[in-house]
Amino acid sequence: MECARLVLDKLALDAEYTHGDIGWEFWRTEGDALPQRTIDMMKQMDCALFGAITSKPKEEAQKELNPDLQDKGFVYFSPIVRLRQEFNLHTNLRPCKAYPGNPLNYRDDVDIVIFRENTEGMYGGVEFHPVPQAVFNALNANHPKMAKFEKFGLDNMALSTRIMTRQACANIVTQAFEYAKKFGRKSVTVVDKPNVLRETGGLMIRTAREVAKNYPGIKLWETNIDAQCMWLVKNPQDYEILVAENMFGDILSDLAAQLVGGLGFACSANIGDAFAVFEPTHGSAPKYAGQYKVNPMAMLLTTKMMLAWLGETDMAARLETAVAEVIAEEKVRTYDMGGSNTSLEVTEAVIAKL
Repeated sequence: MECARLVLDKLALDAEYTHGDIGWEFWRTEGDALPQRTIDMMKQMDCALFGAITSKPKEEAQKELNPDLQDKGFVYFSPIVRLRQEFNLHTNLRPCKAYPGNPLNYRDDVDIVIFRENTEGMYGGVEFHPVPQAVFNALNANHPKMAKFEKFGLDNMALSTRIMTRQACANIVTQAFEYAKKFGRKSVTVVDKPNVLRETGGLMIRTAREVAKNYPGIKLWETNIDAQCMWLVKNPQDYEILVAENMFGDILSDLAAQLVGGLGFACSANIGDAFAVFEPTHGSAPKYAGQYKVNPMAMLLTTKMMLAWLGETDMAARLETAVAEVIAEEKVRTYDMGGSNTSLEVTEAVIAKL
């Protein structure tokens, strides 16, 4: 975040910056990683730039609560997932572009944009453990395969749902096709697993076919998630735009990020109808905190996406050009790229180009 602010100050973006409390320390000390005051503040803003934070599984999170908050009924939820649902940030946009000169590129001709549905699917948050009797009874009454699980006992059963709606499927596929139309892309590939996940995957594929009829000049390709992961490694240059539900989109975007240098270059935007949250996708690295060791490019490219969304297209283009030039010169690099420069030194090199 510090690197991003230095770049924004150099670009002289005419904006008011307001800090919002979010992350692990607020979970530990308050029992809420996304305090209500932060949500209320964000509702007064145009958009948010989100720094990397730590998130942990349920059991670990409970153990790290301050002693005075233990056994008070606090339950940990991922702040970014809550933000996506709170602000209906339905479209997760993740460009994965290879910049020449990056020694970590799989190929220099990879330029994939992933559209991930952001509010439903496997990350919708409708889960149970143990499974309530009423939930089991309702499912058992409506599906013959539920009965075989009863012998294990409801206390030994966990249930995650994959709820998808036609409206959300249509929206994310439409966003992908509109992007293709705007930027001259020739194909959109919808990725799911309809041969196994027949109802939810089937809904996604059927909906995509309907949407595709409105874009006769753009090809619709359909692939299964497992095969698509293989083909991304084999022939990543064949794919321009991928679109998928929440979990599959998450998996695809991390794989695609590795093709263009890893998560140190992975930027993303969570976009709704009137609000957006921009975040690097790499998560946190507490062991490096304060060392200025990690690659700032993901954060700087995320900042570029924010500028473009705000309509500051010239600033966005200048920033991307500066990033590309620093990478191409092969002089200033963080440790992941085989160099020894700090985050701030890389940022200073980008600022010099600006």
